[in-house]
Amino acid sequence: MKKLSMVHRRVLDDAQADIGALYRTFHISEQGYSEEQVEKSRARYGENVLSGRTADTVFYRLRRAFVNPFTVILFVLAVISFLTDVVLVSNFSRNVTTPVIILGMLLTSGVVRFVQELRAKRIADHLTQMVSSTVLVLRDGQWVKLSSTELVVGDQVRLLAGDRVPADIRLTAAKDLFVSQSVLTGESAIVEKSAGVLPRGQARSYADCSNLVFMGSSVTGGTGEGIVLAVGEDTVYGGFSTAESHRKNGFDQGANSIAWVLIRFMAVLIPVVFMACGLTKGDWISAFLFALSVAVGLTPEMLPMVINACLAKGSAAMGKKQTVVKNINAMQGFGSMDILCVDKTGTLTGDQIALEYYMDILGNESQAVLDFGYLNSLYHTGVKNHLDEAVVRCRKMPGHRIHYQELEGQYQKLDELPFDHERRFASVLVGRGEEKLLLVKGSIREVCRRCSWIEYKGERRSMGGEGSASVHAIVDDMLEDGMKVLAVAYKPMQRDRLSREDENGLILLGYLAFFDAPKQSAAAAIGRLQKLQVDVRVLTGDNRDVAVSICRRLGIDTARNLTGEELEQLTDNERPVAIERTAVFSELSPKQKVQVVQTLRANGHTVGFLGDGMNDLPAVVESDVGISVDTAAEAVKEAADVVLLKKDLNVLEEGIQEGRKTYANMIKYIKMTASSNFGNMFSVLAASALLPFLPMMSLHLILLNLIYDLSCTAIPWDNVDEEFIAKPRKWDASSVGNFMLWIGPTSSIFDFTTYLFMYFVFCPLFISGGVLFNDLPAHFSGMELAMMQAKYIGMFQAGWFVESMWSQTLVIHMIRTPKLPFIQRRASAPLTLLTLTGITVLTIIPFTPFGAALGFVALPAAYFAYLIPCILLYMVLATSLKKAYVRHCGELL
Repeated sequence: MKKLSMVHRRVLDDAQADIGALYRTFHISEQGYSEEQVEKSRARYGENVLSGRTADTVFYRLRRAFVNPFTVILFVLAVISFLTDVVLVSNFSRNVTTPVIILGMLLTSGVVRFVQELRAKRIADHLTQMVSSTVLVLRDGQWVKLSSTELVVGDQVRLLAGDRVPADIRLTAAKDLFVSQSVLTGESAIVEKSAGVLPRGQARSYADCSNLVFMGSSVTGGTGEGIVLAVGEDTVYGGFSTAESHRKNGFDQGANSIAWVLIRFMAVLIPVVFMACGLTKGDWISAFLFALSVAVGLTPEMLPMVINACLAKGSAAMGKKQTVVKNINAMQGFGSMDILCVDKTGTLTGDQIALEYYMDILGNESQAVLDFGYLNSLYHTGVKNHLDEAVVRCRKMPGHRIHYQELEGQYQKLDELPFDHERRFASVLVGRGEEKLLLVKGSIREVCRRCSWIEYKGERRSMGGEGSASVHAIVDDMLEDGMKVLAVAYKPMQRDRLSREDENGLILLGYLAFFDAPKQSAAAAIGRLQKLQVDVRVLTGDNRDVAVSICRRLGIDTARNLTGEELEQLTDNERPVAIERTAVFSELSPKQKVQVVQTLRANGHTVGFLGDGMNDLPAVVESDVGISVDTAAEAVKEAADVVLLKKDLNVLEEGIQEGRKTYANMIKYIKMTASSNFGNMFSVLAASALLPFLPMMSLHLILLNLIYDLSCTAIPWDNVDEEFIAKPRKWDASSVGNFMLWIGPTSSIFDFTTYLFMYFVFCPLFISGGVLFNDLPAHFSGMELAMMQAKYIGMFQAGWFVESMWSQTLVIHMIRTPKLPFIQRRASAPLTLLTLTGITVLTIIPFTPFGAALGFVALPAAYFAYLIPCILLYMVLATSLKKAYVRHCGELL
């Protein structure tokens, strides 16, 4: 039993007070709250939004855009640079350029991400509103439907079967109100609630709080009204969600692991650069500043923005395909999903189930069976399903309308025990004058197990072995043909109230048979999902023969199938293997559906669950990607990550493809940025140790990194190879490290070539008349020497600056696909345009006054005669190494 430590003290006090006292305490009139009272209550008790959603404001998005590990690193570097360049130096030597540019990078990346965050928030808010849960509230004398987030303490609400309880509520009226509190207690038992006063000292667990319903609980049957006592984080559910997250978020774990891989590389490389520069140049201040710029160069400050833009784009694309992505991180979950669990009804079969036969125990048409089944479906207040709807529709049959009107007038409902997935049937007590009948409708096996008698043409006989044999003789053939069959039984009663003990000693009257035809599109959709390497597993509460018949017609492997009873008999060692090999699970309880999902996840799979019934709710919550439909129960829609506006597996196929595209573009940016930055920094490290001057000023590195990152902002809109989306993808931080070590040093080879060419050929030829840098003091002196050295260094740095940008940017096109770039696969137009713009801007800078202010010297035209062949050779080598990497590691991205 769960303790009551999470229940607000005020809520327990109000549960022990009479209803009149509550109306006085909260100043509630018969008209409900007015708008003025609503605002006062909201100001006093808070909004009905849990912590995660409360935080999703513009200010929260602004903070998230500017406060993350990478921006914090940039800010620290800017502060250190300000201290070393401005505060701790003389007036003559002060230079604010470096800290200003670092802050400019931080501001630019933050603003770009903030814009993307706002765009993502608008998309998410718009889509979530389409499927937001609503509740009936009494306001200004009228019962109106409002979003559950608009509730305040003191509101009067009405609850119906299928609703998810929107707050902690004290009941003021209840009629056969049954609630599942499994989300709070983990127990599957259904609890009946009432409106009486809770005696002091009685409540020791949530189940004991008979007049309270808690946020997150699900109404499985009946109706109720009540007063809201606690909202948002003051609720029991709010306390749970604040204390711990019950959902595994593989996306955040993967993103954080990749961030820490990059940070570890920085932690190792930066001290090495600092020591190499300090020991070889003797200027420890310059060495420190240069190591600082290397840290900036290694920081992928646009990573959060690019990831967010990829997710937002995927979410928006899914919105156009009749799919609402409530949790934006679920986009990546779609991409990594390799098992999709579905219920049978409405997914593999049509939503419109037809009642085909109503029969006595020997298979003859029986009006009495239909009448009793009709009354049961009409009067039970649990969550309605397709079978009940099919039975109730029989009153529309020609010539039957008057008959069923008279039947409803004759029999009045007295009590009920709603359907639950342990008993697997619903019981309704009806009365006609002095006559009282218990009517039971549900699972063949469970109903027949409780029957002591069978009735045929008014005669009763003992059930016995002969009765059981007749059941199988009639029912088994229909089940094998894929028909859904329910048993109808009854029992005369003396009392006006029902208990579980009354559901024994029943009289079996007959059967209702339904035809649930497979969807024409389902077989083709399953085939396409299998091509995407997503296995479809069927988890249903239906009879085994029905499930196997339907699945066989749709091409699902039925050779291995398990029932809930067989699942329970497996040992802990046998269960993971059996579940891994089984495609069809039948006769499952909600608890067993959760068990299957948990086992598949423990086996290393990313599991999606598509469900719409209350029995699917626990499994939807437990899965990596919870999927529901717009017509599902409110509680299920509220718990799902993704809501389909059309219940069709074809829509899911498109969602999986979008998820994989989203992941592809995220991992492209991470790998190409990490590898190119690592290659540049590796080159810087070697040059720092070997050259008599720095190969590039810290300011140059920062500017290079900024423009490169801006040119990468179009990656979320890049094309993705069909081969990449052909199989599931999971976050893999280790692959980033391997990729950096393989591809990063490739650019360093051509960086070293550029060093040699610039130092030994170009600079002596165009600057010093053939004299190398180390020999300049022997040929020049004074101001002329200083000027000559500055020009030599300026041209060298300009040459590597341009070559570095060309190689770093073109590698985007090399890495984005295992195919030949520009020939076999082309990047999207926005990415191509932005990368070419970045190359053009960086190439022009040394020829401008801005370049001169940075210390660059204009490059001669002959430089490009070297650069173009150099870059072409680099692309050839990168392509060769790319193929070798694929052979060694299996795939590029």
